[in-house]
Amino acid sequence: MTANSGKTKTICRTTSRNLLFSFSQMLAHHTIGGCPFNVGDLMGSGTISSQDREGFGALLEITDGGKTPIDINGEQRTFLEDGDTITFTGVCGDVEESLVGFGQCTGTILPAAQFQF
Repeated sequence: MTANSGKTKTICRTTSRNLLFSFSQMLAHHTIGGCPFNVGDLMGSGTISSQDREGFGALLEITDGGKTPIDINGEQRTFLEDGDTITFTGVCGDVEESLVGFGQCTGTILPAAQFQF
């Protein structure tokens, strides 16, 4: 996460080992009801959280619903603010030479649109 200061800080590290259902089980759940899956289709798991604070997968969890601020390079935060940039990265595997990743997914929080009525 890059706060308005421009500095970067990792706020979460988790693993798919913390999922309630495996991807095989999720695929079976979808397809048994007739959902068509094809080779190359992507499946999202949703938020993946662990039992400890370092592995919580959502800022809402990390901050106890906004009650406990976290330090991001000197800034105390409970929620995202305008100008914040979030980057998600992910890899699969545990052998450095054979990791499979999906690259980075980055977005910046923009101010809400102002409408005149």
